[in-house]
Amino acid sequence: MSNTDALVGQLVDGRYEVVRKLARGGMATVYLANDLRLTRTVALKIMHENLGSDADFVSRFDREARSAARLSHPNVVAVFDQGTDSGRPYIVMEYVEGSTLRHVITRESPMAPQRALDLMLPIAAAVAAAHEAGIIHRDLKPENVLLSTRGQLKVADFGLARAVTAHTATAQGMLIGTVSYIAPELVTHGRADARCDVYALGVVLYEMLTGAKPHTGDTPIQVAYSHVHNDLRAPSTAAPEQWRNTRQAIPDYLDALVLAAAARNPADRPADASVLLDHLRQARAALESGITSDPALAARMRETSLDPSNQLTAPVPVVAMPSSIQQTATLRFTPSTPLSPGQPGATDGMPYFDRQVPSPAAVPLAQRQVKRRHRGIITLIVFLVITALLGAGSWYWFSGRFTTTPDFGNLTQAEAQALAAKNGLSITFSPGYSEDVPAGQVISTDPKADDQILRGGTVAATISKGPERYPVPSLVGRTVDDARIALEANHLALGKTNEVYDDSAPAGQVISASLPADQMVKPGTPVDLKVSKGPAPVKIVSYVGKPFTDAQTYYQNAGLVVQRGDDKFSDKVPSGSVVSQDPKKGNVEKNSTITFIVSKGPEFTVVPPVRGLSGDAATQKLAALGFKVNVKRESWFGNTALGTDPAEGEKAKTGSEITLSIG
Repeated sequence: MSNTDALVGQLVDGRYEVVRKLARGGMATVYLANDLRLTRTVALKIMHENLGSDADFVSRFDREARSAARLSHPNVVAVFDQGTDSGRPYIVMEYVEGSTLRHVITRESPMAPQRALDLMLPIAAAVAAAHEAGIIHRDLKPENVLLSTRGQLKVADFGLARAVTAHTATAQGMLIGTVSYIAPELVTHGRADARCDVYALGVVLYEMLTGAKPHTGDTPIQVAYSHVHNDLRAPSTAAPEQWRNTRQAIPDYLDALVLAAAARNPADRPADASVLLDHLRQARAALESGITSDPALAARMRETSLDPSNQLTAPVPVVAMPSSIQQTATLRFTPSTPLSPGQPGATDGMPYFDRQVPSPAAVPLAQRQVKRRHRGIITLIVFLVITALLGAGSWYWFSGRFTTTPDFGNLTQAEAQALAAKNGLSITFSPGYSEDVPAGQVISTDPKADDQILRGGTVAATISKGPERYPVPSLVGRTVDDARIALEANHLALGKTNEVYDDSAPAGQVISASLPADQMVKPGTPVDLKVSKGPAPVKIVSYVGKPFTDAQTYYQNAGLVVQRGDDKFSDKVPSGSVVSQDPKKGNVEKNSTITFIVSKGPEFTVVPPVRGLSGDAATQKLAALGFKVNVKRESWFGNTALGTDPAEGEKAKTGSEITLSIG
C-alpha cells in the first residue's frame, strides 16, 4: 500500500478523518475528509513529503494559504484551514462534488461561442476578484476549475501555486504551471504577474472554442517554447467549417479577444482579469444581440485597460446655486478702486464699475464687521455646497450606481427574465444539473441574490436541467477494456470485476453487470462486472484397471475428446479395462484429448507339434514361441520328443511353462 493510500481512515491533526483519496497531483494528494469539529465534508490537500521537509516552503505556504483564505467569491473554492501534520503541510478546502472543466471540454468542445463565454465569465470573475485582492493563481487550467453538481463553476488552488512556485524555483529550478497553459514570460525568466493568469484564460477559451490546444509538441519543453516563439492563430480558422456563416460562427471581436488575452508580449494583453472580464461581457452582449461582425468592438477587445467611456455610467446630480449666493459671491470680488470706462478691467456701460468706492479707512468699523460676517457666511455656504456635491458624487460612485441583485432562485426562465426586466437588468442563461432544483428553474446566479450589481448590468443565471443522469451502456459480451471505455464515455465508473468460469463465454468477456443496460444513474456510479475465465478445467482421475466404457462416459460428459489407442495384451488387467491413460493426472481445458490403452486380456499361443523331433530341436521350437520349456525324460537313453503338456494343438498363455517329454 502506498503512503498516500495509508492515510485513508487516519485522523489528520486530530480533527480531519480521511475517507478516501480523490486525486493525486505533482505537488499534493487530495482526500475527501470529515471535519469532526464542525461536522462537515471537506477536501483535504496534503503536500508530498519532499515539500514538507523545506522550512522555507512551509512558512511560505502558511502565508499564502492565509492570504487565499481571505478571498471570498462565489466562484472560488473556499479555504477553511491549514496546518502541518507529521511534517507535511496541508490545506482544508470546500468540497465541490461534481467534475472539472476538463470533463466539459472533453465532452462538448468545440463549443459554440455563447456556450464558451457562459463558462468563461464566472471563471474570469473569480480570477478578477483574486487580482483585486493581490493574489495571482499561476496555474490556471481546466483541471483547476470545478463544476459542481448544481452547475456552479469554482476555481481552485488560489495561493498554493505561489508558494510552490517559490519552492520549485529555488530548490529545483522548475516551472510551476501546466505546460499547455504557461505564459511565455514564465518560460523565459520565471516572473509572474496578473497577465500570466490572463494568458492561461485566453488559451483555455481557445481550447473551448476549437477543441484543440494551440501549442503542442512531442515533449513538454517543445510545448513550452512553442508558447515563446509562436503566435496563436485566430480561433475562427480552427473551428469546425460547418459553423461558418451560422450563429455558431466565431465573430471577429471574439477572435480579437482571444488573440489579445493570449498574446506573447505581456504588454499586449489585458492588464488583469478585471479588464478581461469586461471584454468577455461586451463580447457576450454582442453575441446575445446577434452581432456577427463589429470592427470597432474588435478594436476595443485589444485594449489593455478599462476605458471609462465604455463603462456603464449615470449623470452626477447637479445642485443649482441660489441667485442670492451668486450675487454675494460676485460682491466679494468687487474692485477696491474705481474704474472708469476705457480703463483696463472696466466694463463699459455697467454703472456698478463707474461708481466711486470709498477707501477702507472711510468705511465705518461696523460696516467692515458686517462685510466680514457676510464673507464668512458666503464661504461656509460655498464649502457646504462643494461638500454636498462631493458627497453626492461619492455616493453615486460607491453606492448610487449599484443596485442589489434580485433573488431569482427557483424561478422559471420566463419568470427570471420578467424579474430582471422589472429591475432594469439583463440576464443570460446557461444550463446546469441539479439534484435539488427541478428542471427549468434557476439554480444560482452571478452575482448572487442581494449582492451589488451595476444598474443595467447583466446577471448570469444557471438553469436546472434536473438531476444529472446517464444511461448504463450495454456491457455483456464486451471485453473489460471496452466496458471501461463505454462506462467512462457515459460518465460512469468501472467497479469491481469478478472472474468466474463459464462454458459459453470465452475468457475475458463480460458475462453480466450489476446494473441493467439503459438504467439512468448518477455520474460516477460504479458498475460491477462478472467476467468469464472460460470453461472450468477438467480434473484428471485415473481409470487404470477400470472398464474403458466407464472412463469414456465420464470424460465425454466432462467435455473432453476420448481417444482409444491400440489395445494390448495384459496378464494383469482384464480384457476391456484400461491398461494406461494419457494424461495421467492434473487439470486440462475442456475439448482437450485424453487417450486410453485398453486390455485385450492375456495372450494365448497354440502349442506346436514337436513329436519325433530331437530334444534340442523341440525345446528351441517351443522357446521360439515364448514358452518356458520344462524337459521331462522318460528314459535315460533316448533323445526324441515324445509329446508336450499341454498337448500339441491346445492353447496356452504366451510365456507359460510347457512340459516336454523326451525318451
